[in-house]
Amino acid sequence: MTTSIVVDNVTKTFRYQYQRTLKQMLRPDRRKREAAGEGDQLEAGATFKALDGVSFEVKQGESIGLMGLNGSGKSTLLKLVNGVMVPDEGQVLTRGRISGLIATGAGFHNELSGRDNIYMNAAMLGMSKEETDAKFDDIAGFADVGRQLDMPVGNYSSGQFARLGFAVAVHVDCDIFIADEVLAVGDRPFKRKCLKRMKEIRESGITMFYVSHSAGSVKKMCDRAIVLDKGKVGFDGDVDEAIKYLHYDGDDDEPDSEESEVDERDDALASDI
Repeated sequence: MTTSIVVDNVTKTFRYQYQRTLKQMLRPDRRKREAAGEGDQLEAGATFKALDGVSFEVKQGESIGLMGLNGSGKSTLLKLVNGVMVPDEGQVLTRGRISGLIATGAGFHNELSGRDNIYMNAAMLGMSKEETDAKFDDIAGFADVGRQLDMPVGNYSSGQFARLGFAVAVHVDCDIFIADEVLAVGDRPFKRKCLKRMKEIRESGITMFYVSHSAGSVKKMCDRAIVLDKGKVGFDGDVDEAIKYLHYDGDDDEPDSEESEVDERDDALASDI
């Protein structure tokens, strides 16, 4: 089977950015504290490793759930896979075109309309104008922002940002699809539509890299899970075992089961028509 993603001993280091608040600047004892060298540890160039020696491989067509607590390095890893960042050590190799959503509204220009941003965002994801022209109606229909499609996206809500960004990403012909908490924003009907579309992507043989804190959606969407723990791979394997590793209690499964019931009712109604 063809290898789709190789992450080989990857390390990514960031520098702490510390600035004093106005209150700290105006405190009477500021000069005394500076003379004693207090409070300057972060200003001396302190760093932290967001990722530390991370290695794994993903085969073409695998659906990987990337899990971990906040600050574990998930978004940093996705940005490396997507090519937005480069590692300080090690290497990340990918095969084929990559699409997806790593941040709500990433790549949007606030002063441009939704329509113009579709073309700009599609171009950033490697689509030609001809490809975008052919898929524009499908993209606009999926986003379903109505007449606001011709309004500046700076006036959009976070949910509308997510709709537009996800709509473009899922209509790119790609080999690897990545999504960072794409279902965290938006109403329930939109989340159901996203899950349905992502299932279609997975079943088409496209490699999927999916970040989520929802144990239920990861179980639905993925056949393998990688857990990051303080920048290192803490677990790589079965999804249920990954959830146990994280001590997730599964409370978030209820909305997913509710969505399944709604989907089943919709399917039943469709079959009666």
